[in-house]
Amino acid sequence: MKKMFLVLRMALVVGLAVILCLGCARVQKKPGPNAVREEPTISLYVNETGEKKNLKMEEYIAGVVAAEMEPTWPTNALAAQAILARTFTMRNIETGKIKKLHGTDASTSTDEFQAYDPSRINDRVRKAVEMTRGEVVTYQGRYTNAWFNACCGGITASAREGLAFNEESTPYIKANVKDNCLKITTPENKQWRAVVPMAKVQEAIQEVTGSNPGQISSVGIAEKGESGRAMKLAFGDTVVSGPAFRIAVGSETVRSMLLSDVTVQGDNVVFTGKGFGHGVGMCQWGANYLAKKGQKPEDIIKFYYQDVEIEDLWD
Repeated sequence: MKKMFLVLRMALVVGLAVILCLGCARVQKKPGPNAVREEPTISLYVNETGEKKNLKMEEYIAGVVAAEMEPTWPTNALAAQAILARTFTMRNIETGKIKKLHGTDASTSTDEFQAYDPSRINDRVRKAVEMTRGEVVTYQGRYTNAWFNACCGGITASAREGLAFNEESTPYIKANVKDNCLKITTPENKQWRAVVPMAKVQEAIQEVTGSNPGQISSVGIAEKGESGRAMKLAFGDTVVSGPAFRIAVGSETVRSMLLSDVTVQGDNVVFTGKGFGHGVGMCQWGANYLAKKGQKPEDIIKFYYQDVEIEDLWD
């Protein structure tokens, strides 16, 4: 019995050690928030000049918020933007994307990273950043993709619909949310019309598909998503991804894929629609509207994101 007791005791000790070790391994491997305890100093590549500089994270976030959103907007809307900007930064530092390009944590290029303009920082932006200091959005312990857009056109999209994003599951993104952004947004977001020369359309299609589509005599929406966005466009016999085509032809030319019509008119293709941007995640005009209705920054985030946590990384 004594020998059996010793064997059982040894088994329990070994088992407990394994459990504890496995627990330690999970903590060590768990990326994101659990690895951060104090505000980091980050390195920034200034694309316009080639300069590399170091600055504290919150100082950097203020420059991002000032560039990505109108600095005169309600503080709570700016604060929601700050939470997403901080999340975006931490997630992308973790992946090392810019480190591979420039040897820094971040860059000022909107194509590579996110906008940055410290000259637009005002007291409202400073307050928004300070009141959300250290806050990031996480899903199951990991940083979310912190997507946002200028104006969702009144209804949000899934990542698959708005961005043709299929790299990973994004269950935290709320799709088909109606936020009343069109009540307060600018006229060009409520209804816009883009006349694009046929040659430019052909160039964009070739960029996306790798082949020249030739003469285009007909156009149309080949597939729509749940929110009504064009996921695929048909140019004659050539079918292309709507989100990819928009980027190729110019995201400020064709303002969104929430299209009401696409037609060939002479040597042009005419697009009509509403909204501005991909429609995924937080709508900035919607955040503006919600802030004016008294919603807190964290509530604004959770209006557009589901089953997420707002975590404090540092004081």
